[in-house]
Amino acid sequence: MNDSIHATANSGAASEMIDGAQDEVIVGIDLGTTNSEVAAFVDGQVRILSSDGKEILPSVVGISPSGELLVGEAARNQLVLYPDRTVRSIKRKMGSQETVSLGDREFTPPEISALILRELASWASRKLERPVKRAVITVPAYFSDAQRQATREAAQLAGLEAVRILNEPTAASLAYGEGSRHTAMVYDLGGGTFDVSVVSLEGDVTEVLTSHGNNHLGGDDFNDLLAEHLLSNFHSEHGIDLRTGHPVARARLWWAAEEAKRRLSFEPEVTVREESLATVNGKPLHLELEVTREQYEAMIRPLIEQTLEHLSKALADAGKTPSDLDAILLVGGSTRTPLVARLIRERTGLEPRGEVHPDLCVALGAGVLASRLAGCQIDRVLVDVTPYSFGVSFLGERGGVEYPYCYNAIIQRNSPLPITRTERFYTSHPYQEEVDVQVYEGEDEDALRNILVGEFRIKGLTPTREQNEVLCRMSLNLDGILNVTAIEKRSGLSKHIAIARALEAKSEAEIAAARKRLEALYATRQDDDLLDDELDEAFDEDASQFEASEDHGAGDARVVVLPSRNDAGDWDALAAEGRKMIERARELLDQIHEDDREEVIDLNQTIEAAMESQDAKALDRALHELRELLFFVEGRA
Repeated sequence: MNDSIHATANSGAASEMIDGAQDEVIVGIDLGTTNSEVAAFVDGQVRILSSDGKEILPSVVGISPSGELLVGEAARNQLVLYPDRTVRSIKRKMGSQETVSLGDREFTPPEISALILRELASWASRKLERPVKRAVITVPAYFSDAQRQATREAAQLAGLEAVRILNEPTAASLAYGEGSRHTAMVYDLGGGTFDVSVVSLEGDVTEVLTSHGNNHLGGDDFNDLLAEHLLSNFHSEHGIDLRTGHPVARARLWWAAEEAKRRLSFEPEVTVREESLATVNGKPLHLELEVTREQYEAMIRPLIEQTLEHLSKALADAGKTPSDLDAILLVGGSTRTPLVARLIRERTGLEPRGEVHPDLCVALGAGVLASRLAGCQIDRVLVDVTPYSFGVSFLGERGGVEYPYCYNAIIQRNSPLPITRTERFYTSHPYQEEVDVQVYEGEDEDALRNILVGEFRIKGLTPTREQNEVLCRMSLNLDGILNVTAIEKRSGLSKHIAIARALEAKSEAEIAAARKRLEALYATRQDDDLLDDELDEAFDEDASQFEASEDHGAGDARVVVLPSRNDAGDWDALAAEGRKMIERARELLDQIHEDDREEVIDLNQTIEAAMESQDAKALDRALHELRELLFFVEGRA
């Protein structure tokens, strides 16, 4: 996503403002625990600056075995193999007298931070095509004076003048660009630190009224808990404790935990697979473990509840109650965890806002102040969000009565774009072999009060006595294309619908048709026993838009079916398809989004391993997953 902030120069064109004097180049930097970013005024806007298409720099520094300095992604990649030559989360040590080792060399925290700042300044210099010597650098509001001084020292070591040390909640409020007078709470849960601040905003003035927090609480601690869960499981299964004497295996599991944490923000469960973590008598030992969102949230709930205590203290110190707040702004990547917003809602009764990218909004806010100090006036935040929710209907209860059109929003209104979310659902009856997926747009808990935008049917589900789990994945891109895929978890059987122009406002005729349908339904709702028949009749007109044939659609909706799974009985044919799919994936690799590229590479490796071991089941499963991924890629081409 390309977040930017519209701005205008006070005199002359914005480009002339930067080009006019070298000393007017001021950038905004978010020096984060896990990731760091830099923003600057470019072409009339405050933008996040990127390098090689990447806007986020991992806050990791290392020295390779050959003595080469590594900063960012390269250092992060090295951490798994050479944890003793790599350092992460240095922000937690800022202001302390500790040193860290990179191989046989010792560094202070400001020295490590300086290397990160210098890399960001280099990004900015290349984008702005001139040296960058001045910066606004953000710190947690709860940082001590020693920690702030350490940050200034890091800037000096990097060759930068820190023209302002800016509190992160202030930066976040600047990024949200509120103009009228109001009171907001900024809830900032990053990789290594947490703080919550009550701020007063009036025009261009942002005043922090109170702050509370913990400089040693953040997403890293979530990773630690999840990694400990993985280590304990491996110990229980194999009798080997990787906590001692296995630094590489431990590092691998920590990063596997971080990836699982990230995915659990958007998916109900993930499977962690790490091969050859240890070897006993020449036999490699692997880890394969499914972790559900419920399990993960149970692990981290005590930590999030600690943040809520700070929230209450900040309100009390400001002499405020939740009813005095106009908004709660979410900042930091760890706020993506659904439990965070849920517990904040329960504590305050307010819906937290997260429409500005949580990883980028602090850097954008720092860029706003940097631009103002350079003589530019910032107008507002430009951020792409979905103006309404998208979800599906399901069988539930309303008023104690079973009701087939309860609504579950999977993509929430005001979510930043692009976005992908997955939720799990279950079949309603034993031995159910078909399921209808009806996609709605709207906010009402009754699906029929929302607008039906598409529907399709999955046939051939595995008939089981118990409830069968079906995963529903929704993806909405910047072009307004809504992709919905329903997948039977146990078999991988799936079906997909693509709805074009989903973000366009609905016509008055469409809205009137929905209202008319509702009026007809509720006017006859006198006998609950007849409700299902009445609802089925009401949907005849809508259902006719989507023919039973699997390649047919109507209006803006295009219904397509993912290729069926290959029969694993014929090994020669399956292996031939494996080789063909590997080659096809390699040809398409450059067209694949970076978020999916790693998964495609992993699937290629899984296919090669399954072919080598002649594991037909594993090969069939991997081929199905790769086929689905490539289907989306080719569909966009």
